[in-house]
Amino acid sequence: MSLFKRLRDLTLSNVYSLIEKAEDPIKLTDQYIRDMTEDLQDAEKAVASQIALEKKFKKLYEEQEALFVKRSEQAQIAVQEGNVDLARRVLEDKQSVEKKMVEYKEAFADNQLLANNLRAKLDEMRKQLEDMKNKRETLVARYQAAKTQTQINKTMSGFGSGTAAAGMKRMEEKMLQAEAMAEATNDLAASKGKSLDDEFANLGKNKAVEDELAALLKQYEKN
Repeated sequence: MSLFKRLRDLTLSNVYSLIEKAEDPIKLTDQYIRDMTEDLQDAEKAVASQIALEKKFKKLYEEQEALFVKRSEQAQIAVQEGNVDLARRVLEDKQSVEKKMVEYKEAFADNQLLANNLRAKLDEMRKQLEDMKNKRETLVARYQAAKTQTQINKTMSGFGSGTAAAGMKRMEEKMLQAEAMAEATNDLAASKGKSLDDEFANLGKNKAVEDELAALLKQYEKN
């Protein structure tokens, strides 16, 4: 194996190791969704409290406004009836009511503005959470595709690298060696199994062949 190939394999191995140890983006996305959901719930509580304040000051303002109108009418009636002292006391209370009405009106306007701002932010949070949930399935599909591609690339990086071929070559050599050993063993066993009579019989057979061959050669020489 060349130096460059070893370096390449080592680099790929390190890259794949880093990828395998990396945080799972799907788990991270689910955690983001859970965190955003909790934040949204907290925001909803805060907005609900603000809306409650808005409604509270609106109610107080409307009550003082109604009382202001009532005191104005009562002052007119008292004057018409000639009860100046009653009219004076009604007008004094009307001034106090008017002061409270103005304060509550300003508080209602301030809290209404704040509540509206919080409502807008809450709507934006809801939209972001909904977008995140809608994108999750797409993210899952993309992650799975990337993960599969990485696994295939990892497998292909070692495919045909020569390791399997070298291993197969070694196995073939071992197979040939084993077959040669078996053949040699068979020959040895066969030679050991022959008796003296067998060996003499073979000698005789070889002599008969040689005699016949010599006769044939002599015959062709005459011709």
